[in-house]
Amino acid sequence: MAPGRAPRMINSSTLIVLVTVVINMTGVGLFWPILPSLVAELGGGDVSHTAVLYGAISVVFALMQFLFAPVMGALSDRHGRRPVLLVALTGMGFDSLLLAFAPNIWWIFAGRALGGIFGATFSVANAYMADVSRGEDRAAAFGLVGAAFGLGFIIGPLMGGVLGEIDIRLPIYTAAGLSFVNVLFGYLFLKESLTPENRQRSSDAKFGFVSALSWLASRRLTLLLAISLLIANTMQRGLESIWVLFTGFQYDWGSREAGVSLAVVGVSFVIVQGVLVRRIVPLIGEVKAIAFGFSLSAAMYLVLAFNETSWIGFAGIVPHVLGWGIAGPSLQALASRQVGPAQQGYLQGAFTSIAGLAAIMGPAVATGIFGFFTAAGAPFHFPGAFFLLGGLLLFLAAGIGALAGREVGRESGPGSVNS
Repeated sequence: MAPGRAPRMINSSTLIVLVTVVINMTGVGLFWPILPSLVAELGGGDVSHTAVLYGAISVVFALMQFLFAPVMGALSDRHGRRPVLLVALTGMGFDSLLLAFAPNIWWIFAGRALGGIFGATFSVANAYMADVSRGEDRAAAFGLVGAAFGLGFIIGPLMGGVLGEIDIRLPIYTAAGLSFVNVLFGYLFLKESLTPENRQRSSDAKFGFVSALSWLASRRLTLLLAISLLIANTMQRGLESIWVLFTGFQYDWGSREAGVSLAVVGVSFVIVQGVLVRRIVPLIGEVKAIAFGFSLSAAMYLVLAFNETSWIGFAGIVPHVLGWGIAGPSLQALASRQVGPAQQGYLQGAFTSIAGLAAIMGPAVATGIFGFFTAAGAPFHFPGAFFLLGGLLLFLAAGIGALAGREVGRESGPGSVNS
């Protein structure tokens, strides 16, 4: 694809699926700034206790995603993207309702479990874009989904931070309403992208996370990409799980500052994935983009580990998002070209399962480390300890991404991918 050229798959159907992602992520982003406070209200205890509870809730969500994402992906290969996407959006609406009316902490656990089961929106949207894009356009196509994700992430946290100061549950009521509006919007306007002849035959269909992980490990290239994705996502999910707690503890941020910082993430993602990916990736190639992107994010983690200045915390968001925004679509594009149309949903579901596994480990590790080093009985005070670990492991993910470049040449031949 020529640098800067708009991807060829932009049409009314893809615009509609991108709008669907924006609305969905706006709803999800609405309750991110206030969910830790709601957990603290219902669970009681100090910041260390809240961190443990919040980590456990994040693990429940991730476990359900890990178990069910390959199933949802396989169902979309067999029955089409549209019905699976509509079911997933409906499930996310009921997740928000459970959170909105939660009388105790167990309702939060139940709601997040439901959200994990039906949290297939992003992976099905990626499969949709893979259906309608050519191989050389896929990094840009996945970048557009990421940009839609980021746009929702701008609107949602900003609204959530403001509405949360009026009533802590008001953002969640709003999220529930948006979810069901999104279902209606998709039902009326979203077209199917996977033609019947390209669907997976029922006799060939595979379900479950064990089959998904075995399938990823069947080739050395997809195995390396899966390992790199697992490490990087583990560190990212860890960051997300403690960001509000960490910035409140380290920089004395409230819900408004947390909401603004998450909106900065969204703005950066829109710019990087909507504009820069289609300019940078064709110039340096997908493999180098993976290695460069994860290395840049690693450097930001190391800065956060030792930083005590609020504005540097804000500024560090930008290089992190630049790195992630380039590496993520490149990794997905490289992997998506290894499979045919009837397996795109399964691939995206398998990757979502990997992300779910990472989201089990990441919050558990991050909240555990943060809680340990901020507790009154800690051997020494180090709230940024997780970011030190994260920086080192992200450099490892970058190295594995570079190693994947050798496998690209071995499997595909010279010149197939810029490495």
